[in-house]
Amino acid sequence: MNMPSSTSKPFGQAATNVGDKAADATQSAARSAQQTVDSTLDSLSNKVEDLRDQAAPMINRVSAQAEAAARRGIDAVRDGSQQLRERAAKATDSTVAYVKDEPVKSMLIAAATGAVLMGLLTLMGRSRND
Repeated sequence: MNMPSSTSKPFGQAATNVGDKAADATQSAARSAQQTVDSTLDSLSNKVEDLRDQAAPMINRVSAQAEAAARRGIDAVRDGSQQLRERAAKATDSTVAYVKDEPVKSMLIAAATGAVLMGLLTLMGRSRND
């Protein structure tokens, strides 16, 4: 059952050739897979850069709009407080003018207002104690 050595050499050579071809095919497949992965990663990287480039102007625009809205709000509060100050100043001026024009009447109104407030405070104090 021994095979002659002349047939074992070609068989051994054929096995070696098949192994070499398999190794070459495996290396070729690995290179192809690596190239596919590299190409996919490059494509994804480019898409991420494109998205980043597109998002930056939008973010800047939204930020500018928010800043403008905040400024408008601050200006509106400032204007409102200025108008309130002006109204308070007018009320003070008109009150001072009325007191100057009608001093006795002003004192009687102040005394009556004070008496009413004291009466209310007394009633509130009694209701708490009860």
